Parts: sequence; C-alpha cells; structure tokens
Amino acid sequence: MTSSLGLSRRSFIRTTALAAGAAWAMPAASYARVLGANDRLNFGAIGTGGMGTGHLHSLMGRKDAENIAVTRVCDVYRRRLNNSIKVIGGTSNSGTMEYREVLDDKDVSTVLIATPDHWHTKIAIEAMQAGKDVYCEKPLSHTIEQAIECRDAVKKTGRILQVGPQATSDACTWKAREAIGAGRIGKVCWSQGAYCRNSRGGQFNWPIDPDATPNQDKGAEGYVDWDRWLGHQWGLAPKIPWNADHFFRFRKYFAYNGGVATDLLYHKLSPLLLAITGENGEYPKRVVASGGKYLEKDERDIPDTFMMMVDYPSEHTVVLVSVMTNDVGLDTIIRGQHGTIEMPGGNAALKIREQGEWWSEFRKVNADNVQTKTVKNDKGEERPEPGPGGARFELASGEHRDHMNSFIDAIRGKGKLSCNVDLGASVMVAIKMGVEAYRQNKVMLWDAKAEKMLVS
Repeated sequence: MTSSLGLSRRSFIRTTALAAGAAWAMPAASYARVLGANDRLNFGAIGTGGMGTGHLHSLMGRKDAENIAVTRVCDVYRRRLNNSIKVIGGTSNSGTMEYREVLDDKDVSTVLIATPDHWHTKIAIEAMQAGKDVYCEKPLSHTIEQAIECRDAVKKTGRILQVGPQATSDACTWKAREAIGAGRIGKVCWSQGAYCRNSRGGQFNWPIDPDATPNQDKGAEGYVDWDRWLGHQWGLAPKIPWNADHFFRFRKYFAYNGGVATDLLYHKLSPLLLAITGENGEYPKRVVASGGKYLEKDERDIPDTFMMMVDYPSEHTVVLVSVMTNDVGLDTIIRGQHGTIEMPGGNAALKIREQGEWWSEFRKVNADNVQTKTVKNDKGEERPEPGPGGARFELASGEHRDHMNSFIDAIRGKGKLSCNVDLGASVMVAIKMGVEAYRQNKVMLWDAKAEKMLVS
C-alpha cells in the first residue's frame, strides 16, 4: 500500500482471515507474543509512502537500542516498494505487493500500517487475527463502523494496537492528565486546539511521478496495482479508472479520508481528550462543523478551511480549527472553572494560571506551587498577594518515551500505550462526525447505546 509525503507533518522523520484461525482463538499471549521480554520484535511494514518511509527510517534508527528488526515491507507502487527494500537493507524476498504475505509470515510479530486511511482497519483486523500486534497510523479508520469493528477486534484477539497521534506520547499531555485529575483547574468546561498551514501550491498537492500507471509491466518502477489500492472489491472505495491525482494526492478526496479533519485535527483532539477524560477517551454527544473551499479551488473536494465543535456527555466542549490558507492557529488550551492550562507540547512545562473569581479554591489545591500571602492595605484591610487572578505557575512535565517506543514497551509488558484503541476509536467517532456535519450541513448526534451517528 502507499501513502504520499506531506513534509511539514512528517517532522518525526527527523528525530476476515481464516488462515490464522488458531491464532485468532488464542488469548493475549498468543504465538507472536510468547517471545521473551528481551527477544527481538520483527516488524512488517505495510504502506511505504512518505509516512511509511519515515517510520522505516525511525525503526532502523532504533533497531539496536530496542532490539527490533524490519524484515518485510509491502506497497502496491513498485517504486516505493523497491525504495523501502533498500531502506531496510533487504533482498527482493523482503518486499511484496500483497499485504497478506506479510500477515501470513510467522516470523513477523508486529505490523506497521501506514496506508491511506480507507485501508487501515481491514489490514489491522486481519493482522490481529493473524496473531500480530499493530501500530496503525492515524486516523484509526475511514468510517465510524470500521473504528468500532477494530476496537472490538482488539478486545476479542487480545492484541496490542497503538494508534498513531504522536502528541499522546508528549510528556506534557500526561502531566496535564495528572493535573486535571488532581483538580488543579477545577471542572473542565472547554478546550481548544488548531493545526493550520499555508502554501503556494495548495495543501496536499504532492508531486506526481509521470511514469506511474497500472498499464505497464508489473516489474516496472512506475507500476501501480490500482485496483488493490482502491480496494473496491471489499467496498473500501469506489471503482474508478486510473487517476494519478487521487493516487498521489489522496488526502484531497473524501473517498479515501476525511481531509484536514482526519489528517490534522486527529492529532489535536487525541491529546486533549486524553488529558481531559483519561487514556480511554470519551465518545461525543453532539458535533457541529463549518468551513469551505475558500481559496484552494482545484479538483479537491475537501475544504481548505474547517472548524468543528464537539460536546461531550461529561459536560465540556472542544473547539478545533484547521485552516490551510493561513498558518496562525490557536494555542492548545484547556479551561476549567478555577484555572487554565496551556499545553505547549513535547516535554515543555505546563503553564497554569488561576481564575480570579475562584482564587481561593485554586490556591488551596495548588498550594504546593503557588506562593501567596496576606497583606494589609492602608486601611488595615487584608487582601491576598498576588491579587485574585494573579497566581500562575509552571508545572514541569518530565519525560515520556516516544510514540513508537511506548508501543514497543507495551508489547513487552514494560509500559502502557499512549493511544490505545479505546481512545483512538472515540477520537475517530468525533472527527468523522465533524466531517459529516460539514458535508451534510447538519448537526450530528451520537447514539451511545446503538453506537451510531444520527442526523439532528
């Protein structure tokens, strides 16, 4: 499978199947996990476009420190497949254009999925049924139904599955969860996040290889297995004639993904939801969205300006913004009744400040960090210093293993996932509801009992 390259979001580069019926029936300690805690993990990578290749370089860079190897790679574009074989230092036997060969390989214990979104869950579910643990690039799925099905498959197979929003491995995200859980800012009422960009060529207009086509010998560098990429045989996407723009620039089209919502805002909602409600997330109650194609009016059907609001049953609202024509976004902020948290990202310290009206409650719970005293004015009247609303402090975040290493640690029983399938599925539901709210110009509601999206 393949995934095109969007450099600005790939900064980390710089740093069902019955053949496996026996494995499906086994519990969490199935054959792929009977490895000792210190034994090597063999990765198979499916999808070696920009994001997938970035992951390959990352895995190869940590292979000795983490005792891992990449032994198989798969892509439906011959050029990318050949390049990925070189990246892992493999042979022709290391690469395949058929993902089932990776899943059927008993030497592969762990599968990395970096295909376009519409393929994520089909491969993930089949991989888990084959006894593999899975790292699935975000978003978890293309549809709500796929997300729920994947969540249920994790429970049934007992496999480890990590979803790929990397900010859920930021130390400041987990420190915010700790701070909110300790009541440092009172009841959370709303939060905000944004992922904005600007470009001359139009967002997602990635380069197109002129010789790429399915109409040539399968061994040619430019050969693309177009029918397999579409996945129309399984209803993953509509069957259409070869279209290079769809292949190389798939994020412009709703047939394969949710545009900026699933590509970018998934990155923002995941850490916010983790911090506010915990590592298993929360399903939404109501979602609205707005925006449009204001400047980028080419073949795309996704908006260049997108904004959504998510109401949650625990009574808080998340505001998310993604604009592709101006790169000035919103700071990541969580607001509570008693105080406010600014989340700068990474391992940076949290910035916490009080609400003046609730200064006494704020200072009581934050007495370990707030220096305050009582002074008298010239009339002998006592007042707090600093005055109400003036208390603020920074809370060191510490360190946290990066996203791939948290996955590796979880497989070996040394830690927990940063983005488990429950968080991944709940984020996917909210984001997809936002996409549909925009496309249908409707308010979307979540039926928690039936686990279905309803149109208000």
